[in-house]
Amino acid sequence: MPERFEVGMPDGVRLHVEVTGPADAPVTAVLLHGWTLDGRSWHRQVDALTTSSGDAVRVVAYDARGHGRSSCMALPTATLAQLGDDLAAVLDAVAPSGQVILVGHSMGGMTIMEYAHRHPDHFAARTAGLVFVSTTAEGHTHTVYGLSPRIARLIRLAETTGAGVLARCGSWRAPRALLNALQPSIRWMLFGDRCDPSDIRLVTSAVARASLRSIGGFRASIGAQHRLDTLTALAHLPAAALVGDRDRLTPPPCAESIAAALPATELTVCPGAGHMLMMERPDEVNAALTGVLRRVLAAPARDGLDASATGTRR
Repeated sequence: MPERFEVGMPDGVRLHVEVTGPADAPVTAVLLHGWTLDGRSWHRQVDALTTSSGDAVRVVAYDARGHGRSSCMALPTATLAQLGDDLAAVLDAVAPSGQVILVGHSMGGMTIMEYAHRHPDHFAARTAGLVFVSTTAEGHTHTVYGLSPRIARLIRLAETTGAGVLARCGSWRAPRALLNALQPSIRWMLFGDRCDPSDIRLVTSAVARASLRSIGGFRASIGAQHRLDTLTALAHLPAAALVGDRDRLTPPPCAESIAAALPATELTVCPGAGHMLMMERPDEVNAALTGVLRRVLAAPARDGLDASATGTRR
């Protein structure tokens, strides 16, 4: 059973954290979920890592501010920049030493990039490997929802307008009955050719836990972020990137640009899969994560990996 607790942020937000595995494991894998989801989206990866890796890895999954069982936040802090700061704080609280592998899905991958950008010294001192799942370093540059560019522009306009309204709804949550009615749309947007009904139920449950402020508030910075330059400085790290060729939110060009910025990255394109690769293609995601873990364990620890790191970039 995972250890569950809360980590307080400087602004009073409390993040729900779950940790599995030994405290003295040589590597900690930190799993960061996507927008409107929560840490439960990684359950197949947590099970696989703790089963196959024995005492070699400790697994941390936490709910981002405004999501899951974490508390809501002030609207000005609903940004990727703040999520990058939160990640640095979580690492200090739950994994203050040792090598870290950062694994991010969608908004979680963007959080990793923001952490690397805003806290370069902290990142360099702690991070030994990266896994990017269905994410982008280019905001909504490539997002056309699998539709024509004209229709995509109309959808983005409606989405942006709606996000502005939701952002002002505070800690309220979407009615579960409404989300159940929207399940066909959720299935179309997030999944590819195949979808297990239990995965739709989990995603719907996660969206129901997210505050309307977080659903609407994070949209602006997610669409505007551009961090390819940040990634080019990380080319020395073992890394993997995965994408589904039916992904309507972060299509293959998003992963291809990440792989181009990180030439040593192992790029996996999953035929028939959509945006929720951790659920749709758990074996491929688990294999990529395990591959990065093995490379990290096989390499000598870098000098200064456990040193104190306080450098930031604003």
